[in-house]
Amino acid sequence: MKQSGSIELFQYWNQLRDGRAAPERTEIEPADIKTLLADTFILETDSRGEPVFRLAGTRICAIFARELKGFAFNSLWSERDSIMSIKLAEDTFNNGSVVVMTFEGRSIKGRNLDFELLLMPLAGGRDAQRALGSIVPVKRPFWLGVDEIKTCFITSVRIANPDLEPAIIKNIPTIPAPPLSGVEQQTSHLPATGETMRRVRHLVVLEGGKQK
Repeated sequence: MKQSGSIELFQYWNQLRDGRAAPERTEIEPADIKTLLADTFILETDSRGEPVFRLAGTRICAIFARELKGFAFNSLWSERDSIMSIKLAEDTFNNGSVVVMTFEGRSIKGRNLDFELLLMPLAGGRDAQRALGSIVPVKRPFWLGVDEIKTCFITSVRIANPDLEPAIIKNIPTIPAPPLSGVEQQTSHLPATGETMRRVRHLVVLEGGKQK
């Protein structure tokens, strides 16, 4: 994790879990992360077991120029990465994995922008599994929120070890991101390293995260 929004959300999640595999979904208090809500989302499984957006913050919706609630998670991704996005979400749901992903978003007008995505498990879902996540752009250019991101391409994936990650991120400088001008709306309510690198198809996967 390199973006300040990702790091802050992880630290909040990690504090709530307090040594457990994941915090209960009922423990998430929107007021505690009010400055992060616009970049935060919750995924859940639908009746088919597919990951869909239960909620998405206003800045995320502005980036994609649509209300994401109810949309399939893989609808954001290119055909090349659609299956991979589902498998990563399923790994979080089923195995409690913390996924850190970078991806390139391509806009309607052909502009490109890099993003960081974080996905973390939530416990206590009986009817539907859920996960807490965030999408944070590396930069916030003037056109973001006006020229919508149409397609996303995964560039790297890392499965993070939540017990080791706090020590790792202390040594990583964060990149602050100013508010996205022109699209600030009322926030929607949500309820070092020694890594080994390998290439899987077009992805760079950093090992050394979750230990089984």
